[in-house]
Parts: sequence; structure tokens; C-alpha cells
Amino acid sequence: MSIAVVFDSAGTLLHTYRVAKNVVTGELFPGIETVSLTFSSPDRILVVVHVHSREVIEAPDDLPFSQYLREHKTGFGISCTRKVIAADDVADALYNSPHGKVADLKDCIRNVWQVCREESVVTMNSGAIVNMSLSGIEFMVTTGGRPFEGARDAISELHRMGVPTFIASGDRLTKLEKMADYLGIPRDHVFGVATPTVKAQIVADLKAEYDCVVMVGDGINDLCAMKAADVAILSEEQSGEKYPELYEAADCVIRSVREVVEIVKGLMDPGKARRETGVI
Repeated sequence: MSIAVVFDSAGTLLHTYRVAKNVVTGELFPGIETVSLTFSSPDRILVVVHVHSREVIEAPDDLPFSQYLREHKTGFGISCTRKVIAADDVADALYNSPHGKVADLKDCIRNVWQVCREESVVTMNSGAIVNMSLSGIEFMVTTGGRPFEGARDAISELHRMGVPTFIASGDRLTKLEKMADYLGIPRDHVFGVATPTVKAQIVADLKAEYDCVVMVGDGINDLCAMKAADVAILSEEQSGEKYPELYEAADCVIRSVREVVEIVKGLMDPGKARRETGVI
């Protein structure tokens, strides 16, 4: 039986630290779950902006962030949202936002860097949460991530078993490619800025090619893909409250990415798995 495994990145392959800053009130939220923050309002859209942290740090603090994006011809991608919305409408709110300055994103970047700078492998990603009811940016966000212990070995073992691995994530593609290089996942198996529906479509497309497609996720933005998969695995390796719907959709719940290998072995030889667990 041919099997493929699709991983989300943040919280599944990567231990991720996230920070958001409300640009209207000035309040900083260290360690927040940005997807849950986005999903808490139907008017919020989480976008990934294609900026480099170093270039942002060098920009003037009081420069409106929307102006910075326009001047640098910076692109963006929609990471997740609760409702269907035209990209042009999101672009209008992002590039003409009356809220948010470069200094707000600098605060997020510096906070994440203070936490993650000692890690040997770190990826950083920045963006914003646009609120359509405000016609502009409500939060600046930055995330930093490092691979979970054992993630690289788990990917290597799956590949030795002849099981291809994929990444489908809402994060920026360049960040994901860097991490994929470290983990040993081919770049053409990496799908970035993937919304929940896009993740589900990736799983559906792979199901046409493989007998069994496994989806490994940890957040509500993985729910559609988990439901579309033949086998859904929910990871609890990164602490934090999980939506009940995720447990309802999951066939297996794991505490370490290493456990994916044993689950796949069981799928490849279900008789052996039953013998080892004593279930005949």
C-alpha cells in the first residue's frame, strides 16, 4: 500500500513561539495562538507579508506600515480566515490601513528574537491580522520556530520506509523551504501560504495518487485537511488548548512527532500492529 504523510509546520514539526501586538490599543500579547485569535472574529484575516526582519528593523519607527508595504512593493498571502473574501479587498485594507506603524512590528520581531535567539535553527515569519470591520490592520504578528526534537529523524525514517512527506502550511514559502532543507523534505513537496481549504485540496489531490494519505496537524486551520485525509493525526506536542472538533476528527492523538513513524508502520502492516498490541 502506498502512503503519503502531510505535515502542518507550526506546532506540528516546529515548536513555535508567537507574538501579536494590537496596533489600536498598543497591547502586546506574547505567546498567543494567532490562528485562534484570527478565528475568534469572522472579520479577521491572517496574512503573511513577504518582509525580511532585518529590513524592518532598519526602517523608521514612525513610518506607517501600510506605507512601508507600498514603498517596498511587498506582497502578501492569506494564511487563514473564517469566511471567503476577495484578495483585492484584503489588499485594499492592508495597503491603506490607517492603523499600525513599523515600530509595532519591530516590537513583535524583537520579542520573538529574545526568546528564540539561542536556538541553533530558527525560522521567523511576520504578518498582520487585518480586520475588515476596521478597514485595516488590527494586529501585527511575528512567529519564530525550531524543529521539535526527533522531527528530522522521523522524516528520515519515513523516507527510508519509502513514505514521501509533504508540508502544507499557512507560513511563508521561503521560511518553509529553509526548514524543509533541514528536515530533508524536498522543496517541491512544500506548499506555503496554504489556507484551510487549500490544505484540504492538497490532501485530496494526493489521495488520487496514493492509497492512503495521512494528515498531521495541531490547530483549527488543519481541521479541513484532517477531515479530508484517510488518517488524521492530532499532535499535542506543543502545549495549548485544542478545539474539541480536532479530537473528533482525529484517528490518533500523539505527544511526539516520532510517533507518526509507528502509526505509519501499523498502516503498512496492520496485522503486525495487532499482534504487537495483543489485539487479534
